[in-house]
Amino acid sequence: MKNLRNSVQLIGRLGKDPEVKTLTSGKSLTTFSIATSDTYKNANGEKVEDTQWHNIVAWGKQSEIAGEYLKKGQEVAIEGKLIHRSYETNSGEKKYVTEINLNELLMIGGKK
Repeated sequence: MKNLRNSVQLIGRLGKDPEVKTLTSGKSLTTFSIATSDTYKNANGEKVEDTQWHNIVAWGKQSEIAGEYLKKGQEVAIEGKLIHRSYETNSGEKKYVTEINLNELLMIGGKK
């Protein structure tokens, strides 16, 4: 059985074009966000759409592929590992971030 520990699979659309960075070490890092949507009916019978945004981080070859081929609005399927981290801003405020470290990427659709 595939390792189920800390595995996330999502299908969604990119909210904007990916941002590609090259670190001082020479490694490539690409970040992008995807939106997933669910619809349901509330107590009044009205249709409600709930959209969630997910931050994705790609490294190495995946980073290069994402940076070159992905565009805003494109539908993708991703598989990765959920990461929680924190950092301190220049003003001393502590920020918390949840993101998905990309393992696999599948481009499944064009722009809507």
